[in-house]
Amino acid sequence: MKKFKRNIIIAVIVILLLGIYYYAALPAINIHSTEFWIFLGALILLIAALFIKKKGLSSYELSELRKSKGLKAIMGAFAAVVIVYLIGALLSSPIVNADKYQKLLTVENGEFTEDIEELSFDQIPLLDRDSATLLGNREMGSMVDMVSQFEIDELYSQINYQDRPVRVSPLKYADIIKWLTNNSDGIPAYVKIDMATQDTELVKLEEGMKYTTSDHFNRNIYRHLRFRYPTYIFNDLSFEVDDEGTPYWICPVKKFNIGLFGGVTIGRVVLCNAITGETQDYAIEDVPQWIDRAYSADLLVELYDYHGTLQHGFLNSVFGQKDCLVTTDGYNYLAIDDDVWVYTGVTSITGDQSNVGFVLMNQRTMETRYYAVEGATEQSAMDSAEGQVQNLKYKATFPLLLNISGEPTYFIALKDDAGLVKMYAMVNVQKYQIVATGDTVSACEEAYTALMYQNGIKEVEEDTRDIQTVTGKITKIAQGVVDGNSHYYIMVEGSDSIFDVSVVDYIDVVRFDVGDEVTIEYKEGEETETVLSMNGTDI
Repeated sequence: MKKFKRNIIIAVIVILLLGIYYYAALPAINIHSTEFWIFLGALILLIAALFIKKKGLSSYELSELRKSKGLKAIMGAFAAVVIVYLIGALLSSPIVNADKYQKLLTVENGEFTEDIEELSFDQIPLLDRDSATLLGNREMGSMVDMVSQFEIDELYSQINYQDRPVRVSPLKYADIIKWLTNNSDGIPAYVKIDMATQDTELVKLEEGMKYTTSDHFNRNIYRHLRFRYPTYIFNDLSFEVDDEGTPYWICPVKKFNIGLFGGVTIGRVVLCNAITGETQDYAIEDVPQWIDRAYSADLLVELYDYHGTLQHGFLNSVFGQKDCLVTTDGYNYLAIDDDVWVYTGVTSITGDQSNVGFVLMNQRTMETRYYAVEGATEQSAMDSAEGQVQNLKYKATFPLLLNISGEPTYFIALKDDAGLVKMYAMVNVQKYQIVATGDTVSACEEAYTALMYQNGIKEVEEDTRDIQTVTGKITKIAQGVVDGNSHYYIMVEGSDSIFDVSVVDYIDVVRFDVGDEVTIEYKEGEETETVLSMNGTDI
């Protein structure tokens, strides 16, 4: 009876220890999970330790333990686990599966001017993540009723929200005491920052978020997901809001395409309502359009590096490195057709100072487009931009790729030591000695356009409009001011057109009045006609 009770106690202890480990570590019960194999190995070792404890080292010498069939069986099971794990890891690696890894990502050739439209200035993301963090902290500091209880989470996910590039991040409890006093109501708000206008808003919720990264016990988002989906292996979670502003956790589920542990892509996506904890499980091809980030930027970059380096096998990627291409250090985001695309340059594996092209990778669908545009690396462009303002010692942010008049152009924000954006720079990708700076985006673009004209990259379009002539008496004449210059607007009998004449260009226009007869040569314009000459005098 005593032996039976002792066995029961041991079993309870084992179950309790395993339960504590599972509750804290949250391993997925899945053979593709490394944590699962660690959990299994730890379980076997715990059983071995209890077996040895049961026999008692004092009365059961080590030599006798080695002969024990029970212990041999336990250690044999542990060895089997280790061997299966190691063999699985080897057979899942690029060393023996280079071709499979290289084909994980399908890359299409894109057309730059067709795929990347010119953005209006109010749609260009002017801020990087660090600048967004500064704005968020500043906004939080102004909220006296919240700043003592909450902080802003460091997530700052970049998404498209109602056709605007924004970053969003939830608040989090400042510490465990703040969680104890506030968790019944949940986290009351999230921060939304417009990356183009720099407008920052603390969005207050009617009902607080109960499932977050800073919650504890069963309301912690990772534990909540694990208990609902014990076999799912989740990739990095992101925080997004739907079109109505409802906060969600986007939880991508890893798919292993090669062996036990290799060839990771995304197979499913779980949406978790941050307020209610309700979840929805989608296959990757069925996720709602408003979701912007199923694939993390780091995962997409890793997949492209496999594609670029393993074309001729693993050994070539290490030694010969023929035709091996890799992504450059860093990436940024572009909003195209209500999706967020990761942008990064592509260079040779030897790491020279030029790019052979760049790629755009869709964070929702994994669609990838390659653009063969040779030019400077992002770092070279950043150095060029900093060189233009070296007396001010501004630091360049990682570039954003823009289409400026059909030219691939690096757009760079220049920040001071406090991390505040002070100026902007545009650097031509293919001719990175062409660098323009400005205090505003429009001023920067104007200077950049002028440099493109001067360097022959952009040519003045030929005016093909026909020259027309009208003769008649003036029926109406009015004066106006445009950009500080006086203009006269004239109408002539027999014509509905309005003729715009600048006093700076033709001072004699002040002599004319209603009833005077004039002969005007002009070309048609959008709102007013472009006057070339008046009464025989060129303008």
